[in-house]
Amino acid sequence: MNPSPVPVPFIVRLGRSFDARTWQIVGLFAAFALVAVPVMHLALPPDHPLHLSTWFITLVGKILCYAIVAVAMDLIWGYGSILSLGHGLFFALGGYAFGMYLMRQIGRDGSYQSDLPDFMVFLDWKELPWFWAGSDSFLWVALLVLVVPALIAFVFGYFAFRSRIKGVYFSIITQALTYAAMLLFFRNETGFGGNNGFTDFKRILGYSITAPETRVVLFALSALALIGTLLLARYLVTSKFGRVLTAIRDAESRVMFIGYNPLWYKLFVWTLSAMLCAIAGALYVPQVGIINPSEMSVANSIEIAIWVAVGGRGTLIGPVIGAFIVNLAKSWFTVSFPEYWLFFLGTLFIVATLYLPQGVVGLWFKLRGRFRNDDAGPVAGDAKGVRA
Repeated sequence: MNPSPVPVPFIVRLGRSFDARTWQIVGLFAAFALVAVPVMHLALPPDHPLHLSTWFITLVGKILCYAIVAVAMDLIWGYGSILSLGHGLFFALGGYAFGMYLMRQIGRDGSYQSDLPDFMVFLDWKELPWFWAGSDSFLWVALLVLVVPALIAFVFGYFAFRSRIKGVYFSIITQALTYAAMLLFFRNETGFGGNNGFTDFKRILGYSITAPETRVVLFALSALALIGTLLLARYLVTSKFGRVLTAIRDAESRVMFIGYNPLWYKLFVWTLSAMLCAIAGALYVPQVGIINPSEMSVANSIEIAIWVAVGGRGTLIGPVIGAFIVNLAKSWFTVSFPEYWLFFLGTLFIVATLYLPQGVVGLWFKLRGRFRNDDAGPVAGDAKGVRA
C-alpha cells in the first residue's frame, strides 16, 4: 500500500508560484521600492541628480495603486472572462472607507475647529451619522475597507452569476451599478462630503500625512501590496482553482456537464477582485490627498479595462505594465496637450484591440521568439529560418 503524499505547506506552494528568474525580478523591485527610493528621497539633497522629488514619489505611488486594480481586473477578465465596467466602485469604496478615518484624524485642526468634519459643520449637522461610528479607529476602518466592498460584490455577484448573466449584459449592469453609486455619493445628505468628497487630510496614525517619511512609507506599502497581489494572483491561476476558472472561461457548459458549479468559482474571484481594488483605493487616498465621487465615474472604470488590454490580458504582469504606460502618458498629455488626451486614449485602445490582441507583453514574447529563431539559424522544414 502506497503511503499518502505529504501535504505541501501553503507558504511553500505560494513561493513556487514564481520561478527563480521571476523571484529575482521581484527582489530587485522590492529592493528599489524599500531601500533605493527612501535613500534617494530622504538622504540625498534636492539638488543631487539622483534625488527623487515628492512629485515622483506621489505619481509612482499612485500608479502602483492603479497597477493593483489592473491585476484585480485581469483576474476576472483575463482568466474568468468577466468584463467589469464598474470596478471603479470598489476602488472608491475602499478610498472612502479609509478617507473616513483620515477625516476623523483632522480633529479640531479643521477650518471650523470642530470634532465633526468640516463638511458636516457646513451642512449644520449636529452629530456623526451612525455609519461613521468607530471611524476614528484604524483597525475598524481597515476592516471596513475589506468587508464593505466584499459584501456588495458578493451580493451583486451572487444574483448576477446565479442568473447566468454574462458578456456585454454583465458589463452594462456593472456600469449602471457604479453610475448609480456615483449619483448617490454626490448627494450631500449621504454623509460623504457630496461633490467635494474628503480632502485636507492632516495625519495618519498620528504622523503628518505630508511628511517625507510618511510619503515614503505609503509608497513602500503600495509596492508591497502590488507584490502581494501578483503573488496571490499567480498562485490562484496556477492552482486547480485557476485551471477550473480558465475552463469556465473557455467552455462553461462543458465544465457544468462534468460536475463543477461555475457560480462559486466566479463569485470567489469576483469578490476577491473587489477586495483587492478596495485595498488599492485605501492606499491611494492618503497619497493623493482627496477622494470624491468622480472616482466612480464610468470613464474611470473603462480606463481600467484599457490598462489590461494594452498590457496584455491573462498575463498578470501585462496589466501592471499597461497601468504604467497609460498613466504616465496621461500625466504628460494632461499637462502638455490636455485637449488631446481622450483622443489618444481611444486610439490606444483601438490599436491594442486590432493589432495587439495580447497587448504589449504578447508583442514582446512574439518579437523575442522571432529574434531567437533568427539567431538560431534556419529551422528544419523552413528555408527562411522562421517558425510558422
